[in-house]
Amino acid sequence: MTEPTMKANLQRYLQSARDVLLWKLEGLSEYDVRRPLTPTGTNLLGLVKHAAGVELGYFGDVFGRPFFAPDPQPSWYGADAEPNEDMWATADESREEIVGLYRRVWEHSDATIAELDLDAAGRVPWWGEGRQEVTLHQVLVHVLSDLHRHAGHADIVRELIDGSAGLVQGNENLPPVDQAGWEAHRERLEQAARKAADG
Repeated sequence: MTEPTMKANLQRYLQSARDVLLWKLEGLSEYDVRRPLTPTGTNLLGLVKHAAGVELGYFGDVFGRPFFAPDPQPSWYGADAEPNEDMWATADESREEIVGLYRRVWEHSDATIAELDLDAAGRVPWWGEGRQEVTLHQVLVHVLSDLHRHAGHADIVRELIDGSAGLVQGNENLPPVDQAGWEAHRERLEQAARKAADG
């Protein structure tokens, strides 16, 4: 496989994860995109903000291509950020601001990918000793894995909000089952779990 083909394949999967994260926000209120739905606070807009930070670091700083230079970076992205500050949106951060930032980050990331060879060297200072020296190929695979993991989180959080589920817009990849069918399916699984526990 040629390098341009490999890059194109990796970027297609990268864009797929990006699109899913934004799709999961569609049609929801400000409250619903921000509200924490897990004990650790996972929320949809926070996942998008975090994904922007992931790409800022890996496709920017790691390859000496900082996104914010010469502008100051936001507090949630800096080394002094409070833990998990990138995983939620303050009341002052609008959905449009975060989504807009993420789209601009895509452009920056895509430019890095286009301009560098897959074997281009980078350095991940926040990784442990002996692991910090990387290539663009390694970083692409790492970010793909991370973003698809968060797209899965977004799938579950969105389903908890309003029952919406699916793989990608236009291809939900779910059987055509109505609400009563899903309720019956869930009850069947509940009974199987109880039976196994009673063993």
